[in-house]
Amino acid sequence: MKWINASLCFLTFSLPVFSASAQVQAQSHPITKTWQISQAFKPPERGTPTTTIGGASRGSTCLKEKKELKGLIPENKLGLTFAEHPTFYWSVPPTTVKTAQLTLFTDQDKKVHYETTFTIPNQAGIISFTIPADAPPLEVGKTYHWYLSLVCDDLDFSNNPRVEGWVERTQPESPLLEKLAKADLQKLPSLYAEAGIWYEALDSLVQLRRSQPNNVKTRINWRQFFNSVGLSAIANEPLIDCCQPQN
Repeated sequence: MKWINASLCFLTFSLPVFSASAQVQAQSHPITKTWQISQAFKPPERGTPTTTIGGASRGSTCLKEKKELKGLIPENKLGLTFAEHPTFYWSVPPTTVKTAQLTLFTDQDKKVHYETTFTIPNQAGIISFTIPADAPPLEVGKTYHWYLSLVCDDLDFSNNPRVEGWVERTQPESPLLEKLAKADLQKLPSLYAEAGIWYEALDSLVQLRRSQPNNVKTRINWRQFFNSVGLSAIANEPLIDCCQPQN
């Protein structure tokens, strides 16, 4: 009995504090169910787009430390958004390049929807770019194929590392819209992740991490979110302030 009492005392200080009802539930369910992080991303049921450049990036003449340029995107490279002008995120390794080029295509890459170049910082890490408000908005129900290239060689673009992904704009259903309207920043990432809305889930989690850099729960949720889509290798990379269009 003394051993049991000592074990219960240890658990009291090792696990989060629960309400009385939560303790009752914990007795009939595995303990992990009561404190499991809810930030895992649940991808929607969509087909996997056909990639055109093979792996995560192509070209390496100006990349250092044998690291790759990577898009922060689910493993099938397709992400949903509610936004007319979404925010994109990438992991940029150490590089000598100063300029990146972003292009969004429609209609099976036959038409350029938006294109711009922007300056990337000297520091390696996670950068972002928001499509400006004066750019053509994404249309509901339409899928856009994007490419990000690091401009290593102005003459031979085959030497330029690049990544690709897809973004599809959709509309929230009324129940979700009501929840989002009432939610604070703490709840937004979970709502978006549960609904499979990639771009807003990631963006709201980035905002939360920026506003609460030392919050343990935020850090755990961040890692859980990245792990759920196979991006655990870059979960510890710093968030870099960037970027604005040059044209």
